[in-house]
Amino acid sequence: MAFSTPPEVLLRKALRCSSFLKRGVKGQHHRLLPSLNASRTYKSAVCTKLGQPLELQEQSCPSQLVSNEVLISVHGNGVNFADILMCKGLYQERPKLPFTPGFEITGKVVEMGPDVKGFQKGDRVLTFSKTNRGGATEVFVTDSKSLIPLPDNISLVNAAATIVSYGTAMLALTRKAKLKRKETVLVTAAAGATGLATTDIARNMFDCEIIAVCGGQEKCNFMKERGATHTIDYTQQNIKERVKELTGGKGVNVVMDQVGGDNFLDCIKSLAFEGRALTIGYASGKIPSIPVNLLLLKSASLIGVFWGNYSLRHPVAFFESITQVLEGVTEGKLTPYCGTTFPLEQINEAYQHILDKKNIGKVVIKMKEEDAPASV
Repeated sequence: MAFSTPPEVLLRKALRCSSFLKRGVKGQHHRLLPSLNASRTYKSAVCTKLGQPLELQEQSCPSQLVSNEVLISVHGNGVNFADILMCKGLYQERPKLPFTPGFEITGKVVEMGPDVKGFQKGDRVLTFSKTNRGGATEVFVTDSKSLIPLPDNISLVNAAATIVSYGTAMLALTRKAKLKRKETVLVTAAAGATGLATTDIARNMFDCEIIAVCGGQEKCNFMKERGATHTIDYTQQNIKERVKELTGGKGVNVVMDQVGGDNFLDCIKSLAFEGRALTIGYASGKIPSIPVNLLLLKSASLIGVFWGNYSLRHPVAFFESITQVLEGVTEGKLTPYCGTTFPLEQINEAYQHILDKKNIGKVVIKMKEEDAPASV
């Protein structure tokens, strides 16, 4: 793992303890749901034993909702690597067995508790799991104050692939790197979820030149389609030499790296004068050692970015990054991309697809079609 506590864990903690998500204890009451009863069932993917395939189980629909609760018909569940680690027992937090994984959730409002305001049946929403009842399910119940309304111009499946990757990229580029228009950005693991988000934001909100580093020609071709100005296949080309060629020896203004390893040193060497390198993860499994004199010689900066940690240490900046993303989507500047979808029945295959490094972009568990009615 790249961090001692990954972003998804910290966001879950923030959602649990944040005052605007706490339910009131006094005066709490229930509302009988006329359209739902305990005899109605839905499917959930359940981890019953760590390290073993998830089981698809029938669950009973609730007959009541607490005052501020909302019942959602789930359409999409974005898969994060942390979900896979949790099911293998390799995560920092171990939910009590059995549990349902899945952090990023999108769907439609079906029923509401009596104190819910601002939402109605059929509303398209995004939310997060903050308990051991995650989003790999057809039905999800949560506090209405954790719901985020979705813009009309993004599908529920694409929205499920958005917040963690785009939130990370937005905060890194705007708050930490202070990206300027027309700068040149070097992105490693560019065809992954965060790499795609970085490319989308830098290209379409800042009109930057993008140099996308990928493994293989197929991913390089894909990144050209997604707006990259240039691509580098690191399996065939030297990053430093190729960047020197592409920039006329000037180097890049910003590096966005989530891989680490040996290639990161080439990225540092590729910085321009007063360049900024962002380190957000170490997918290679190797945390690099950097000769800091390289930074001194170019008056460059190396900046760590731990997006999830902002949810606890600087919630305003954290939620601002989410707001900026949704505004960009609403204005049509950003177009989140979902790489591959799997039905709930194939969630184990979806997890293996990621482990085998076959994914381009985010993998989403797709429960329903976009035009499916708001019902259970």
